[in-house]
Amino acid sequence: MPAEIKYSLVDGLKEKLSRTKAVFVAEYRGMTVEQSTMLRHKVREAGGELKVAKNTLFAIAMKEAGLAELPEDMMKGPNIYALCYDDPVSVAKVLKEYANDKTQKAFILKGGQLENQQLNLAQLMALAELPSKDVLRGQVVRTIAAPLSGLVNVLSGTIRNFVTCLDQIRAKKEESQAA
Repeated sequence: MPAEIKYSLVDGLKEKLSRTKAVFVAEYRGMTVEQSTMLRHKVREAGGELKVAKNTLFAIAMKEAGLAELPEDMMKGPNIYALCYDDPVSVAKVLKEYANDKTQKAFILKGGQLENQQLNLAQLMALAELPSKDVLRGQVVRTIAAPLSGLVNVLSGTIRNFVTCLDQIRAKKEESQAA
């Protein structure tokens, strides 16, 4: 490759890496075009992007983007890099699901990096087990709302009891007036 093309590839990767929250690495040796296209589509829906690049060029781009280097064993072989722009958990879920699919043997997850924190395969799998951002937001809202709804129930219970007592007094008065 002429040097100019390499520089432009590194610049493009550096720009994308500067916007990422996480980078996941997988080996894709032997994937068909159909499998690759399907995986790219799923990752894009999850808020990420798959890039195939030479390992040396990707390492240079990471260094220029201010990210820590990935371990040497992760940077061997034909790698595909998942760049996460939105929610790293969603992209990790897609990659884990695809890696665990029994119909394919060509896609092997290796690990990655989450905001300059190195992730091995076990940590990446644990990240994929976490609930998504939307689910976590819902849990936080529910946790905040629980005491408030409890307070409303307690306060309405007192009023409800008072109204029931008044209704019983009214019923007794009507009984005594009827008799």
